[in-house]
Parts: sequence; structure tokens; C-alpha cells
Amino acid sequence: MRTKENSFVGFIKALPKNMFSGLVVSLIALPLGLGLAMASEAPPIAGVITAIVGGVIVSILGGSFVTISGPGNGLVGVVLVAITTLGLTATYAAIICSGIILVILGFLRLGKLADYFPSSAIQGMLAAIGLIILGKQFHIMLGNKIVRDSGIDYLLEIPNTIITVFQFEDKSLIYAAVAGILSLAIMVFYSKIRNKYLQLIPAPMWIVILSVGFSYYYELILKTPNPISSAYMIPGIPNIQEIITDIPTPNFEMVGTLSFWSSVIALTLIASIESLLSIKAVDKLDVRKRRSNVNKDIKALGLATVVSGFLGGLNVVTVIARSSVNVNNGGSNRSSNLFHALFLVVFIVLFSKELTRIPLTALMAILVYTGYKLASPDVVRRIFTIGKEQLIIFFATLFVTLKVGLISGIVAGLIATFIIHIVVTKSLSLFIKNILKPNVLMFKEEDGSYFLSIKHFCSFLNFNILKNKLEAIPEQSDVIVDFSLCGFVDHSVMENIHDYQELFHKKGGNIGVIGLDILGTKSEHPFALRRLLPLQNIIPDNKTKRQNNLELVAADFKLTYDPLKRRNTVFLENFIYFKTKKVEHVFNQLSRKNDPYRLFDITFSEGEFIAKEVVRSTMLYIKTSPNVPVFTLDREGLLERFYTLAGYRDIEIKNHADFSKRFYLRGENAQEIRSLFTDELVRFFESNAYYHIESSKDGLLIFNKERIASIKEIKALLDFGVRLNAIINKV
Repeated sequence: MRTKENSFVGFIKALPKNMFSGLVVSLIALPLGLGLAMASEAPPIAGVITAIVGGVIVSILGGSFVTISGPGNGLVGVVLVAITTLGLTATYAAIICSGIILVILGFLRLGKLADYFPSSAIQGMLAAIGLIILGKQFHIMLGNKIVRDSGIDYLLEIPNTIITVFQFEDKSLIYAAVAGILSLAIMVFYSKIRNKYLQLIPAPMWIVILSVGFSYYYELILKTPNPISSAYMIPGIPNIQEIITDIPTPNFEMVGTLSFWSSVIALTLIASIESLLSIKAVDKLDVRKRRSNVNKDIKALGLATVVSGFLGGLNVVTVIARSSVNVNNGGSNRSSNLFHALFLVVFIVLFSKELTRIPLTALMAILVYTGYKLASPDVVRRIFTIGKEQLIIFFATLFVTLKVGLISGIVAGLIATFIIHIVVTKSLSLFIKNILKPNVLMFKEEDGSYFLSIKHFCSFLNFNILKNKLEAIPEQSDVIVDFSLCGFVDHSVMENIHDYQELFHKKGGNIGVIGLDILGTKSEHPFALRRLLPLQNIIPDNKTKRQNNLELVAADFKLTYDPLKRRNTVFLENFIYFKTKKVEHVFNQLSRKNDPYRLFDITFSEGEFIAKEVVRSTMLYIKTSPNVPVFTLDREGLLERFYTLAGYRDIEIKNHADFSKRFYLRGENAQEIRSLFTDELVRFFESNAYYHIESSKDGLLIFNKERIASIKEIKALLDFGVRLNAIINKV
């Protein structure tokens, strides 16, 4: 209950920022909505209707947090073809049908497709969209409207536009360009002004205030018209009565034709893919790293599209540009999407004339700044630190998106990612053989924690399997994710796991990642992809988080840390546990010369050929004196009872019935074993966690589970071993 109350209080506290963010987004959405509708040859107000309906319905019923919904760039061409082929009213019918299909796809869990987009490809798509925004709006910002075929062409024209500005003879265009340049300067430098009073009003609001003030100065003081060219002012908006009067009636007469359903399928395909990509991308912009409920959002977008179609609007999609503006201006929850819609209504009802005082060049400056933020050099540097191969994926997606389009760009990113994974692993069969196999085993351990073991490989191709398991675990739980049986883990998985770790940490849980130590990487970044190293290779200097923590543990226990894989495992040969197992190597050893303790991760196998199974675990070896008898101690369980039935005698300890009931103790020399198990040793075992313990002629082997241990478990194991050795040495 306290959590709900706290979240509600936090929601209320965040309302002012979200209200302001919604205002800024609405100022951007108004001219964009008008422009996108006109580009589609629909009535200009159709784009604004789309934004209003989408903002209201998706904010209430959607599953995302900081996304903004409205008309999308990707649908302009499709809507244009539909209107040309079907006519306007029949196109509204097609939009309604595409919305219905989108709702159905939401119920069919289409959202899971979002898990198949590689992280670097999404980053490349974001950067490309940023450059497209920057390239297209830069020219309008400087009072030079141009039309080009692709995003690259718009970018290449930037130098010519800058030159053109200096050649303007029309003063109205010069004023328009100056308004855009000053607005961009406000966006860039405003945050560097350290004045608590000025900072009360964010930069975009200053742009609006100064723009409206400038218009009134000329009108009221100088008694002259606004000197900025009318072509670069927000166009006139019909009043609310005209909008209501002009609401069209959708025409379903063509529903039986092929051309109608071709338009429906095209609208649905583009709207769904654009929204999926945008939701996934905007989640990466969320400073709180929350994860959207994509299926819920798709259903809300579909319903909004149905309503929009009936009211004379277009398809409602999630849009990145306006969502980015939302995040940059402090939007933190769905209320900003709602406020953006409500402000659009207010503008139409009360301030339609006032809005025409704001120059388009000033508003486009906000978008130019937003585009730069999405595609800044810092983004490229960050991708480079993760891995050079990620830059290939990033730029492949970026260039194809710029030159061809959004969907083609993400397809190029998918192909580039898969090819690089094959090159890095040098194994196509790793992916082909295991792509359809269930590779995640999850079970709940005795202490209430959850253990997930991942086999074969884990990449964007099959991350949804691991994601579904993590989603099913309460966020207050302790979780161990074990990659020790995995041959390859890609960048997308590493980044997503990190996001889940932050999410669980905020809710009181914890996700520990183990098993990455055997996987190599050429980058020091924690999100870098990892692949299995040959035995002779040295585990790289850029150690995993667990390896760095192992060094700290070694220092605490005055041991030395050796991360290398070692085949010298003679000290394990006499233990019964390894009589039927083949030890391959040990690694991550904590030991010291002339010290009795040696803790290590170990790789061994059971069975051969098809039945062969590789196991990795963490164990503690303690060198003891030769007078310690050979014994094996386990927790009493069903298997141990079968041992008894098979003739393996459980050694009873006199006056310790509870110990004999809880533990299974066996060995050849029962008398020597009973002598070793003094009252102090028995009470020690009874009051501590259960471990598998066995002795050979000169040592003890102690471990808990047949898996790699977390740092917390390693500390407990070392502490247990030190105290156990101290007691045995007394005997």
C-alpha cells in the first residue's frame, strides 16, 4: 500500500513538469500535424485531430510512459496513395479497419516482436531519425523551404541553405531566419546560464514568450504588421464550430474491393512497425529506464486509430521526434501525452489566433536541437566504447534509414547484426541448431531465490525467452542469471539485463549475473558482446564485474586471485564426486602458496557423446592433515534414502538424533568418522547452511549447488570453510 501511495504522490509531484512538457510538445505537434496532413492531401486539421485523439486515449489506456502519439511521418506516403485511390471518405473507412486489426494484433501479443530489434540497430535508427529531423527542419528554421527525396539529400543541402541566408533580399525572410537562429541559440546556451530565476522558465517557453511578445511589439507599439514572412508563421486554424461541422462520414462502400484492403494492410503494416520501433527506441530515452507494455500500447493505438478515423483523423502511431521533445523537457509519465492533447484543444478553442503569432522557424529550432541530441557525436563515442563491431551495425542502420526509410533501415541493422554475430563466433551452426531450442531453465531455490541457467547462445534472436522468465519473477526477489553454459551473449542482452538489474534494485530485489567470466570480449564496456574463449586464451584484462569483486574477496581473505583457466587439477582426483566425471579445467582461483584454502570455478563433464553434459560450478578445497577420515556429508533427501536402500549405510552419530535425521553421512571407517564428528562439529553443521562436503586422503571439498556461485555465496562458502577447518584442526 505504501508503494502505491508513494507512486501516486510521485505522480502528483511530477504533474507540473509533465504539464509544461505537454505544452512544449503541443506547440511542436500543431504545425507538424497540420503539415503531415497537408502532405497526405488530407484536410490540415486531420493531423491535429489525430494528435488529440491519440494523446487522450493512449495516455489513459496505453502501456508506455514517455511516448507521444499522433500522426506519423512514415504513413504520409501510404495515406496519400489511399486518398488518391479510394477517395477521402473511403480512406477514413480504411483507417478505421486498420485500427481494428491493430487492436487484434495487440491481443495476439504482436508487441513481442519489439524484443527482436538489436540495441545498436535501434540506436542507429534513433540517430538517423535525429539527422532526418535536423536535416528537414534546419532549412525551415533558416527560412528556406525545400523538398528533397531523402534524409541524406536534406543534410547535403545544409551548406547551400546557409549560403542562401546571406543572399536573402526579402527582409521578411531575413527576420524569419534570425528568429530561427536566436531560438536555436536559446536552446543551446540557455542551460549554461546559472540563474535560479531564469531557470524557472525552460528554454522552449522563452522562445514562445519572446515570439508572441515580438509580434505584439510590432502590432501595438510600432503599429506595423509582424515583419516575419507569413509563409513562416503557424497557419490559421479553423474554429471549433467549423471542425465539428466538417466531421466526415466514413464510406465503407469499397470494403469489398482489393484496393481497399491493400490500403488497409499497408496502413496497418506501416503503423504497427513504426510504433513498435518507436516504443522500443523511446524506452531507451527514458531516464528512469522503464519498460513499456508494448501489447497494451498497440491495443490503445489501434483503438485511438478507430476513433480518429470516425472523427476525420489519420492513423495514430507513436512518434519519436515529439517523444524526444517530451523527454528533453522533463516529461516523466503518460500525463504529458494527455496534456499535449488537452493543450491542442485549448489552442483551437481559445487561442487559435494567438498561435499564428509564433514563427515556424522558432518552433523548428526546437526540433533541430532535438535532432542533434539524438544524433550527437557522444552517441557515436558511446557505441564505439561498447565495441567496434557495434559501430558497423549502428552505421548500417543509420545510412539505410537516411537513404531508403525506417523499415529498410531496421532490416539492414538486423542483417548486419546477424552477420557480425556469425563472424565473431565463427559458427553459423551455433545459431541455426539452437534457435528453436528452449535455452532458459528457471527454478526456485530453497531459500526463495530464483535461478536461471542460459544455454547455447543468448542474443536479440531469442532474448524474448529470457525476458519472459524475468517478467514472471516478482521484482522484490533475489535472482541469479547464469551464463556459464552459454557460448555467446550479445550487446542487446547485456544492456537489457542491466536494465532489469536496475528495475529489480529499485523494487528491493537483486539480479546477480554469473558465468560471464569464461566469455571473452575485446571491449571494457559492461554491455559489450561476449563469446567463448579457447582454453589457451587469457581471460582479458577487462574483467567482468564478478571477477573484479572476486579480487576484492581475495584481498579480504588474504588470498591471491588468478582468473586464468588451468588444467592442473590433480588435487581433485581422489574425491569420490569426480570418480565418474571428467574435469576440464579450473579458473577464477582464490588461493595462496602454503595456504590450505583454494576456491575456484570449475568446468567438468558427465557422460560422453550425445549424453555428454558440461557442468560449471564453484567449489572450495581445503588441504587437511592425513588423519582426517574419508567421508561424504550431504543433506538427507530422497536420493540419499535410496542410497540406504541400496546398501550404503548412513552413519549415525550418538546423542545427535536430529543430525542423523537431517544429514546423510557415509564412509568406510565408521569408527574414525564418529571420532571426527564431535559435539562441536555436529552443532556447527546443524546451525549452518547445507553444503555437500567430502574428504579425500588429504583434503576437503565443499560446494553447495552445481552452478557458478554469486559473490554473496562465495563469501558465505569461504567463511564456512574457514570456520569448519578451525574446528577440524582441534580434533
